[in-house]
Amino acid sequence: MTINTLIVDDEKPARDELAFLLKSFPDVHLVGQGKNGVEALALIKEHSPDLVFLDVQMPGLNGFGVIKKLMDRKGKLPQIVFATAFDNYAVQAFEVNAIDYVLKPIEKGRLARAIQRAKRALEAEASPSERLETLVSQIGTSKAPPVKLLVKTQQRLFLVDAEDVIFASIEDGTITVVAREVEGTSNYRTIEELQTSLDSETFWRAHRSYLVNINHIKEVVPWFKSSYMLKMADKKASEVPVSRAQTRHLRDLLKM
Repeated sequence: MTINTLIVDDEKPARDELAFLLKSFPDVHLVGQGKNGVEALALIKEHSPDLVFLDVQMPGLNGFGVIKKLMDRKGKLPQIVFATAFDNYAVQAFEVNAIDYVLKPIEKGRLARAIQRAKRALEAEASPSERLETLVSQIGTSKAPPVKLLVKTQQRLFLVDAEDVIFASIEDGTITVVAREVEGTSNYRTIEELQTSLDSETFWRAHRSYLVNINHIKEVVPWFKSSYMLKMADKKASEVPVSRAQTRHLRDLLKM
């Protein structure tokens, strides 16, 4: 059988190395590569792969976040092999839930076992849904690395925890991220793409050009025509407009 396969990893050398190793397995057909969780979701939707090698630790939407969003779609899930540098506790959780994994740096022998295991599951038409849900609930909430965003400022690249992001805005196709200690630009292309990678219960689209962390709203100021302006808790006390379409949501959100 042919196993249509995706590789998703934020590090190009890791993708290249795994792609090279997979050439040794004639059953494996590599249909695409992605560098982050958002691309993973798009590629899985486009190609409906049988198998995905998924990096756990990625800026933005990490491996566990990808799985959660795939489960929300209620569609058929591919077999997942996690690529991880996690500690022993996490590895035990993978084993208990029968989810396969390969530790970085990846050894060819271990990779062969992972592919063989995936092949058996595909031949048996075994869905990974229940096992993935158990894994995510057990380890995804407590042991997964926090979501991080890559922020560029003054030719330097910073990794910022999502919880430290105060708001993000877009102007002329460039997204600016304002965090507690850092302000700079993001590689995300749209606010929608950025929003997809973050916790929907924490980050709210106050305006078509603004995404705010509701935990960092300092003040709500009444504005023109029954609308509002948000003063954020950054060093500049930045003001973020609330669109008319989102005014009712703001009232519900803050019990106004």
